[in-house]
Amino acid sequence: MVPGIRWTVTDRHGNRVYLTEERWEHITEATNHPEMADFEEELKETIRTGKRKQDTMNLQKYRYSKAFDNLAGYNTHIVAIVLFRFREHAGEIVANNYIVTAYQKEMG
Repeated sequence: MVPGIRWTVTDRHGNRVYLTEERWEHITEATNHPEMADFEEELKETIRTGKRKQDTMNLQKYRYSKAFDNLAGYNTHIVAIVLFRFREHAGEIVANNYIVTAYQKEMG
């Protein structure tokens, strides 16, 4: 188990994705995306049911997005960047899929 995990959810493709306390603090810092502080449940829902697109330059990187009606300002979507990697645990190679960042964005 990775230390400092805040929560873990399963996406609609059956992949377990987690968010650490450290990444949540980074995301919600005043200089990053403080508007996300009140939208943690929407972030979970974005991972669970949002659209997922693989990055063409980094095949381990996925962008999840989902529309919401209650976001800050004129923003229409939550976007989460997830890295799909592996790690060793108890002598076995296991999935290690984690959220790097998340933000709100106006998308048409």
